[in-house]
Amino acid sequence: MTEQPAVPADVASLSYEQAREELVAVVSQLEAGGASLEQSLALWERGEALAARCEAWLEGARQRLDAARSATNAGQSPVSAGTPGSPISPL
Repeated sequence: MTEQPAVPADVASLSYEQAREELVAVVSQLEAGGASLEQSLALWERGEALAARCEAWLEGARQRLDAARSATNAGQSPVSAGTPGSPISPL
């Protein structure tokens, strides 16, 4: 099993939309070519961190949906299953 590197602080503070937008830009740069090997590696690493951030947001959303479904199935209001008004929290 491989250890995942820590997500840089600037990436950790991004919203899902911000991380996804930057990831799309990184992929476009890599696909365009022309970068040096060192630049390409830096872009790749940044892309990996951004992808991990997006995955964390999506996992948080899945957990909230699962909690809402469970609460609904148990006869509770879906709002009481989570914290009202709070953003989706990634892991």
